[in-house]
Amino acid sequence: MTDDDQVFKALADPTRRLLLDRLFARDGRTLSDLESDVDMTRFGVMKHLRLLEDAGLITTRKSGREKLHFLNVVPIRLIHDRWIDKYTESQVAALTSLKTELEQPMTTAATATTVQVHRVFIKATPQAIWDAITRPEWSKRYGYRAVVNYDLRPGGRFEALAGDGMEGMDPTACVVEGEVVSADPPHRLVQTWRPTWLDEPATTLTYEIKEGQDGVCSLTLTHDLQDAPQTAAQTAGNVEGAGGGWPEVLSDLKSLLETGSGMYA
Repeated sequence: MTDDDQVFKALADPTRRLLLDRLFARDGRTLSDLESDVDMTRFGVMKHLRLLEDAGLITTRKSGREKLHFLNVVPIRLIHDRWIDKYTESQVAALTSLKTELEQPMTTAATATTVQVHRVFIKATPQAIWDAITRPEWSKRYGYRAVVNYDLRPGGRFEALAGDGMEGMDPTACVVEGEVVSADPPHRLVQTWRPTWLDEPATTLTYEIKEGQDGVCSLTLTHDLQDAPQTAAQTAGNVEGAGGGWPEVLSDLKSLLETGSGMYA
């Protein structure tokens, strides 16, 4: 079964779509919390969550004794780019509505998300993925086309320059700054991350690369956005005219590494 098949199968069930809606309303929820939203046994909810995780639509993270569930909109973004833009038949109207609901701006404090977790599966080596994240010759070919510079030592400086990909800006302007917390090439990178145009504190960004079967790796991006609501809205892709945030960046990265060109090349 292909990645697209798994996503379509997962989205076909109304209970699984309801669980995705609940995670969109408030991310990072426990099984007990999600169970209270549906008229189903705990075992039934666990089964649905497992299918959503297998399809990559949710990711999980341990917090003490609890397991937290996070919405991962990257597969939906990939479905949109591959299928919804390509076809306009009524059969895809339900998916279009789902995408709109999942990506609509968050408007209340109750729906604010302080941790975003995104995961994408890429047919590439861990080293290739690591290089695409940390080397400027790669970073300027996907996402926002920024030119990244890393000093990959604890406390080393990180900066992302506008480069030629951001029209109307000085190519040497620093658009994001931070420092490296820890680096374990090509598996894990932890850094701080702060957009220079926002008056908000630095946030913490973690990349984790895990090698799987048949040359496919998982790339999990965890962004702790405590006390940075404007940064959270931008990285989630919820700011009009400011791009698709991390879901779009990761989708574009996957396209570049697997096909040799980004989605908008």
